[in-house]
Amino acid sequence: MGTPEFAVPCLDILVKNHYDVVGVVTVPDKPAGRGQQMQESAVKKFAVANGLKVLQPLKLKDPEFIKELKNLNADLQIVVAFRMLPEEVWNMPKLGTYNLHGSLLPKYRGAAPINWAIINGETESGVTTFKLKHEIDTGSTLFQEKVKISETTTAGDLHDELMKVGAELILKTVKAVESGNIDLKKQDDSLAIHAPKIFKDTCKIDWSKTPKEIYNLIRGLSPYPAAFTEFKDANGNTLSLKIFSSTKEEGAVSKTNGYVTSDNKTFLKVACNGGFISIKELQLQGKKKMTTEEFLRGYRFPENVAFL
Repeated sequence: MGTPEFAVPCLDILVKNHYDVVGVVTVPDKPAGRGQQMQESAVKKFAVANGLKVLQPLKLKDPEFIKELKNLNADLQIVVAFRMLPEEVWNMPKLGTYNLHGSLLPKYRGAAPINWAIINGETESGVTTFKLKHEIDTGSTLFQEKVKISETTTAGDLHDELMKVGAELILKTVKAVESGNIDLKKQDDSLAIHAPKIFKDTCKIDWSKTPKEIYNLIRGLSPYPAAFTEFKDANGNTLSLKIFSSTKEEGAVSKTNGYVTSDNKTFLKVACNGGFISIKELQLQGKKKMTTEEFLRGYRFPENVAFL
């Protein structure tokens, strides 16, 4: 059971290791893009290409879906980046349902563990497999694998690394469950950190924060959904500017928070609380993503502009 690209290597590794994948459950196709063409999930595309049976229920409590799932007679269910399951579904297989989560549980329970680990300045993350139960991301854990987060790691970098490490951990988990050699450990709820869904408000940069806080926010939201700021152009229109890459400078600042300094050729710096953020890659609304140098060849900020 899974939807995005993150889940595909887990399915791939099970197929390559000759496990009998009797069904793949993913989201229904949905219209996307300007032409509103019907889009299939990454998991569905892989499943179809490999001749696997695909189920795409609108509702996970739909009696028809429940019946079809029961008829598959699966011994085990593996969940990677999917929806919250009703008990009737996760409790169905005799060996249970195991989930791969992109954090070192109980840290970063929730929808956006990869983003929040970087936004909060963590130096390590990882993946955890656990057995599903009622409350989300709280089941007893089976295995964990740690990875380092460097000063320059972005959410995209961490996503790609955990995607690979996660596939290996799923294979290890399935082998352990198959052999009956499992030692489930109860999570310590007192150590739990929440990783809520990312909303637009989360992505707006607060220039009264420190260079480190802003730098981590930019990394933790890059490349998607991307941190952003706003400013008024020469005509008084409010424009949105996404920031994908930056560096930080710490030190005394004589400018107000959000004040923009640029030579209009090679650099773009923004004052914040205790230093500057130097923007390296950005995207003005309605334009394509580009480096600061490329951007400044075609755009000049009004004098004394400040990011809001």
